[in-house]
Amino acid sequence: MSGFSINSKLIGMGHPPYIVAEMSGNHNGDIDRAFMLIEAAKQAGVDAIKFQTYTADTLTIDHDGPEFRVQGGLWDGRSLYELYQEASTPWEWHERLFAKCHELGLTFFSTPFDESAVDFLEDLNVPAYKVASFEVADLPLIKKIAATGKPMIISTGMASEQEIAETVTTIRRSGCSELALLHCVSAYPAPVEEMDLQTIPDLAERFGVVAGLSDHTLGIAAAVAGVALGASLVEKHFTLRRADGGPDAAFSLEPGELKQLCEQCRIAWSARGRVSYHRKSSEQANLVFRRSLYVVKDVAAGEAFTVDNLRSIRPGYGLAPKHLPEVLGKTAAKDIRRGTALNWSFIANKCRTT
Repeated sequence: MSGFSINSKLIGMGHPPYIVAEMSGNHNGDIDRAFMLIEAAKQAGVDAIKFQTYTADTLTIDHDGPEFRVQGGLWDGRSLYELYQEASTPWEWHERLFAKCHELGLTFFSTPFDESAVDFLEDLNVPAYKVASFEVADLPLIKKIAATGKPMIISTGMASEQEIAETVTTIRRSGCSELALLHCVSAYPAPVEEMDLQTIPDLAERFGVVAGLSDHTLGIAAAVAGVALGASLVEKHFTLRRADGGPDAAFSLEPGELKQLCEQCRIAWSARGRVSYHRKSSEQANLVFRRSLYVVKDVAAGEAFTVDNLRSIRPGYGLAPKHLPEVLGKTAAKDIRRGTALNWSFIANKCRTT
């Protein structure tokens, strides 16, 4: 798949990486902070900001049993219901947040976590949908989203190759032809040594899709490396200040870091370029500093070239160094002064090779 567009912005291998800032629950329950996050994302230079559309009741039930509590990690001991209550973006905020994005000229979309959220977001005319890694195997939800015909971005964290294949097949059969798969390690934060970023180009080739990266590692190095390996889309959580806390703050970028990510990912894309063995225009002036054959002692006509009077040195105006074995033992066709670049006209009884 060569690519697709969201709000006329092209996404694919031939275009700069599409950078998505994930707000998640970093608004900390304050709509004014959410507005500030939108403004910060715009100033950082992202292409889009992403929200999450769910309620605690659409994700789980209010239950205190051990199965409904997080075991280990960043949210150890938290009940699922309480965690999702804290992290959710109130549905009544969405229209105002989307209006703020419109005002700033910033593309927005969201991750729906159930079918009612899809209907809600359709009423708000979102231009695209994201599917979280935890929902990648929820094929009924996938069908519902795909039926909108809008571009879909799928995080593949925890999914097997077979599950990814089933999801892609379901999407295509349900009416969506514009699809990106994001390589993802669904750990928070994700250990950088487990990232296996070479999966990114394999996703693109194996499934015929635009491939990218949903990055939960600390810092920006993995995202930049992902772009160098072919990621056409990068998603990263961000917050105003990690010190302010919040459910996702610990593995989120601050605004200055998000700006750096945008800049460095786009530099990595520029550097990636294409397969090329041609000499670059920026190299032309330096050709003269390659080695070549120079007379380093005066040589009289008829005198033999030896390792004492002929050497491979810089600059590069003489014959290529590969001709040195061929020239040694030959005689000079004329007097040659020290510091002269050797060429074929100076060599008697020559037998020129290519």
